[in-house]
Amino acid sequence: AATEAELRLLLQEARESIEAARSYRRELQQRLRGLQQAREQIKESATLTRDVLEQHFSDLKGTLKKLLDERLMSLLQEVDVIEQESIKPLDECQKLIEHGVSTADDLLREGESAVGGDVGQQNEKLCNFTKKALHIQLDSLPEVPSLVDVPCLSAQLDDCLLTILKNQIFRHGTVASRPPVQLEEFVEKPGGILVRWCKVDDDFVPQDYRLQYRKSAASHFEDVYVGSETEFIVLHIDPNVDYQFRVCARGDGRQEWSPWSVPQIGRTTLVPHEWTTGLEGYSLSSRRNIALRNDSQSCGVLYSKAPTYFCGQTLTFRQVPLGIETVGQPDRRDSLGVCVEQRNGYDSLQRDKAVCISTNGAVFVNGKEMTNQLPAVTSGSTVTFDMEVVQLGPCSNEGGNFKLRVTISSNNREVVFDWVLDQCCGSLYFGCSFSYPGWKVLVF
Repeated sequence: AATEAELRLLLQEARESIEAARSYRRELQQRLRGLQQAREQIKESATLTRDVLEQHFSDLKGTLKKLLDERLMSLLQEVDVIEQESIKPLDECQKLIEHGVSTADDLLREGESAVGGDVGQQNEKLCNFTKKALHIQLDSLPEVPSLVDVPCLSAQLDDCLLTILKNQIFRHGTVASRPPVQLEEFVEKPGGILVRWCKVDDDFVPQDYRLQYRKSAASHFEDVYVGSETEFIVLHIDPNVDYQFRVCARGDGRQEWSPWSVPQIGRTTLVPHEWTTGLEGYSLSSRRNIALRNDSQSCGVLYSKAPTYFCGQTLTFRQVPLGIETVGQPDRRDSLGVCVEQRNGYDSLQRDKAVCISTNGAVFVNGKEMTNQLPAVTSGSTVTFDMEVVQLGPCSNEGGNFKLRVTISSNNREVVFDWVLDQCCGSLYFGCSFSYPGWKVLVF
């Protein structure tokens, strides 16, 4: 019996050792995958950095050659102008001298002919020659400039340019292996992703951040946010599609951006919020997430296309400014809120099974106005709804006591209250109603 007990104990220990070995192997394999990913990241980032450097310096060389060629052409044109302007008076003087030489040659031939001519005609020829010589003024000579008085072109080339360029070139560009900011968190939103990032370099003082994204299949990143905040909701995101994000920062008082963070993939599985189409009093954007109260006399509540708001999420309404205008005329019946079900025939969400805020800041629960009031909704205002389930009684398919803790925030103030319902509600509709035109609401 003792031998069987010892055998069972040994078997148990062996099984535990085998399981420990399997766990150890899994852990090692996971670490190997981590090392492989790290190696791939280093190689991919190194390849990308080489491509960026080669392209940048190739562009730089092309630009420098173009600038040098332009400067050379400008200097050569300057030489041509000085040469032409300086030679022009010399050419004129040369023509005058050549004309004088020709005249002197003619006079010389005529004088020699007069001296050596017939005695009978000599007197007349000598008189004519003498008069002609006096008329020409043989003692008057044109002025010829001395060499010290004419331009002598030369090129002044300062060798310090090469020194300056050399110093600037050797300081141009850096290679960094650790960006000062990194992506921290992705939070799914309906048709969007809340991206958060953080500073990882304690010595770096940021002034602005720059967030970019792209679809995984796309080739180029595009800017989606530049500012001082450390989070941003990226909208117009297709559900169940991978997007790559990266962020960089600009130091305080500097113009250049830091290296990019390690690109990370984010996605949302939540379909975007959409307003329902077909209500005469409202015009919708192409993505149906913006509703504009138009000039139609028709009124009523504009509901969401489906019950896409789930407890535990944040529902946001943002009043979009219309150019230089502010908002439409407010009315006490105006409402922004959520409800259990769509009900036609009402002109406001101030009714049973709904919670809402009016444009004057009044809060209504199941049609009753609360004593607490929020600031009025104005141009650019943001109103958010947050809900969590607090169940009072048993919940079944037939319904039961059900309580939601609701937080409504507007302009840095909030109200918190419990909303009691007679049925379980895992998802809710949202809606809005405005009595007058000019209100434009974005939902996300």
